[in-house]
Amino acid sequence: MGSPSFSSSFGNAMTVPLLIGSGAGFSGDRTDAALPVVRTLIAAGGPAALIFETLAERTLALAQLARRDDPEHGYEPLLDQLLTPVLGLCLVNDIPIVGNFGAANPRAAARRIGELAVELGLPVPRVAVVEGDDLSHDEGRALLRGIVGDTFPEARFVCANAYIGAQGIADALRDGAQVVVCGRVADPALAVGPAMAHFGWAWDDWNRLAAATMAGHLLECGAQVSGGYFADPGMKDVPDVHAVGFPIARLDADGGIEIFKAAGTGGCVDLRTVKEQLLYEVHDPCAYLTPDVVADIGEVTVAQVGPDRVAVRNIRGHARPDTLKVNLFYQGGWIAEGEISYAGPNAAARARLAADILGKRMKGLGFDVPIRFDLIGVLSVFADDAGEMLARPQPHEAEARDVRLRAALAHEDKAVAQALLREVNALYTCGPAGGGGVRTALRARLNAMSCLAPRSAVAPRHTLLS
Repeated sequence: MGSPSFSSSFGNAMTVPLLIGSGAGFSGDRTDAALPVVRTLIAAGGPAALIFETLAERTLALAQLARRDDPEHGYEPLLDQLLTPVLGLCLVNDIPIVGNFGAANPRAAARRIGELAVELGLPVPRVAVVEGDDLSHDEGRALLRGIVGDTFPEARFVCANAYIGAQGIADALRDGAQVVVCGRVADPALAVGPAMAHFGWAWDDWNRLAAATMAGHLLECGAQVSGGYFADPGMKDVPDVHAVGFPIARLDADGGIEIFKAAGTGGCVDLRTVKEQLLYEVHDPCAYLTPDVVADIGEVTVAQVGPDRVAVRNIRGHARPDTLKVNLFYQGGWIAEGEISYAGPNAAARARLAADILGKRMKGLGFDVPIRFDLIGVLSVFADDAGEMLARPQPHEAEARDVRLRAALAHEDKAVAQALLREVNALYTCGPAGGGGVRTALRARLNAMSCLAPRSAVAPRHTLLS
């Protein structure tokens, strides 16, 4: 028997808890992670949903470029691999799938899901797309031009997308969608939508909206909350982290949350992992701004209620903002990166000499441009584009026996970027001694800027395609 239907439960003020499982935390995440989650949801019985969060800011901009090259591209490249293990199970067990894997092209992703179902011998699912976030069209550009003024990157504009909320997801599930394909919705909205569709809460029930938002926030990075990104051997040990299980949230009608992980998997869910993820990317714990609500975790309580099971309570909410965040991307020239390794005695000194050679060679060629140098293994983790720290010998530098020099520059002129890469490659025989393992990369650079747009100027909507 399948789980109760979302479309039949929407608006009925359901009191049965809802389970929401995470199938991915970013584009490129493990494609086998969702299956144990789905099996756990099925074993638990009752209403459940599966979410895929695959859309970072730069990911979306790259997807926009891919769509320019091919109108049928621009969605999550691993869509097939993510859905193939779980699509049939979710359909037969009435577990809706919600994902922002539509990226820049939700309709193409929806079409591909239909094709994939046919290839797998499954009934074609009812797929909905949520749109309205893309402001790259003429009207959207005019709106943004008026907001940012002279700083609007007219000639180099690539795309602009607003962070929209959960309304379209909830409405699509209410209309019977089995798969909801989104573009740039706010990450927590992937969980808020199923919660609203299941419980039938009012859109100004701020405390419950905030609870659902924080449930989505706890799930949005996948295994980050279940021990993956948390692991630090000897400091924060995590069992069987190679087989880390992805998280599941149990959301109650009163807004209570419990976080646990897929059965039979590694990792851990404890007070430390949950607290870390609660605070992840939250600038003000009392005012976490999202399109649906301003969440307040200033007085949140976190309690271990069982093995790998943590309860989160006392989340409050305030009225949603009047504006929506918009990210604009524009062409930023080229970025060149070259690396070469030096090993053995005096490795750091040879790497420094190589950096000095590169700088002088570029100036001698007429390219007097800033170059960032990093001594990986000695000095590379600080924001030091000006080379101030690099100019000072580092403690224990002379003891380093394995140093990799990284040289990088960004420039509008592709020829300048290419010149650096040729010079890095020339270090093989032009010195210093013992250099090897050269790797170079050249790629187009995307720059970003953000602004706030009036909520009234953005019109989210959903369409049931099949």
